[in-house]
Amino acid sequence: MDQSVTRRAASLLAAAAAIVAVPGAANAATTATATNQTQAKTCAQKFDQAQRTDMESFRDFDRDKWLAGHDKGVVSIVADGRVRVGLDAVAEASKPRFISKDSVWSWTELTRKVDGCKTGFIVYTTKYAIPRLDYWFTAVTAVTYEYKHGRWLTVLDQGTLLEEHVGSAG
Repeated sequence: MDQSVTRRAASLLAAAAAIVAVPGAANAATTATATNQTQAKTCAQKFDQAQRTDMESFRDFDRDKWLAGHDKGVVSIVADGRVRVGLDAVAEASKPRFISKDSVWSWTELTRKVDGCKTGFIVYTTKYAIPRLDYWFTAVTAVTYEYKHGRWLTVLDQGTLLEEHVGSAG
């Protein structure tokens, strides 16, 4: 018998003996995989909740809850191209909406991608309206989330204007 084949066979036998000699060693890889799958499932569930809270708190004028889901360094690019950098700037720019409470916000999810417990990305078709002004627009809005300190936070949202209507307030 070829010596290299003999050595390979001896190595395989030694590895098998080591697995048998150490209880649970054969299942270590399986356990690690199961743990990763459970963690990914938990993160995906937390992601679902975070993105739902993000959209619903904006719709329902719950400014504190909405801002709590944003990273301090968040970047927001609204549908007309204005850019806000940082939580304070986003909070200030959004303040009139939360005070007047006269707008309507709706969304339809188009696609999403969640990378375990790292990042998540969703694309929506969004509609925003201020009925008393006969004003509305439709946009494609993309929101990127990062998983930080055990929770999902918005780090970037960007809107692309598709259609806008400006009526008369008279």
